[in-house]
Amino acid sequence: MANFRAAVQAGEFLVTAEVTPPKGGDPAQMVRMAQTLKGRVHAVNITDGSRAVLRMCPLAASVILLQHGIEPICQIACRDRNRIGLQADLMGAHALGIHNILALTGDPVKAGDHPDAKSVFDLESVRLLQLIHKLNHGLDCNEKPLTDGATDLFVGAAVDPQLSSWSGLQRRFERKLEAGAQFFQSQLISDFDLLEKFMDKIAAGSGKPILAGIFLLKSAKNAEFINRCVPGVHIPQHIIDRLASASDPLQEGMKIAAEQVQLARQLCQGVHMMAVKREDLITQILDMAGI
Repeated sequence: MANFRAAVQAGEFLVTAEVTPPKGGDPAQMVRMAQTLKGRVHAVNITDGSRAVLRMCPLAASVILLQHGIEPICQIACRDRNRIGLQADLMGAHALGIHNILALTGDPVKAGDHPDAKSVFDLESVRLLQLIHKLNHGLDCNEKPLTDGATDLFVGAAVDPQLSSWSGLQRRFERKLEAGAQFFQSQLISDFDLLEKFMDKIAAGSGKPILAGIFLLKSAKNAEFINRCVPGVHIPQHIIDRLASASDPLQEGMKIAAEQVQLARQLCQGVHMMAVKREDLITQILDMAGI
């Protein structure tokens, strides 16, 4: 499958969505959620220990989606593997037909459910992008030839347009571009003025699509949890108040997400949809947004 890459190269408005791998050996629920997205999104992201919480490895979960005719974007984080393990997994991904990769540094172990685990962080996301560039050109990270063939990986990176350090955001974005990122998926966007500024001042002229992160907030309590527990994310109080006063908070959350999709469509080339444990509602949100 290469529908996502073709859509990027054709300049289409892109829609991706995130699905969480199972905590355990049964992928049935993950598959059910992913199947609701089939035909409505260009690809489905499989997370790699998001928030440092234990889940099935993204490589296995991506293979399972591929077996069900769903194109995956396999997230690969540097937190848990050294450069030997990262290269081994990336070569394995290519061999298994998984070509879309999102290169991430990874969330800190202390944020997750195994706070006493040892972090690796042999590399971070920019150096991981550079490593993938080498693999795609038939070299390992020591620039020795891959004797059994180069990889063909279509690699993207994360971006946070709401980062407090504007110079840091620009420097990091430019470094990821130089390292070979072909697309960018953003963190949850709550400030669309900052997204517009990022698009105008930093991303303009890059030639690479930016997919704005749209998150389904299920209730005021859910929004407050995100503010408390998810680093770098701030849900504005007026959104929390709107959810708190709604007779049906979940439906109100869907309306908010649909409105945000419409805002993002005016500013960038795509959206990355996140609806933890309610991925089945993403198609309805897209319908509400006219996508």
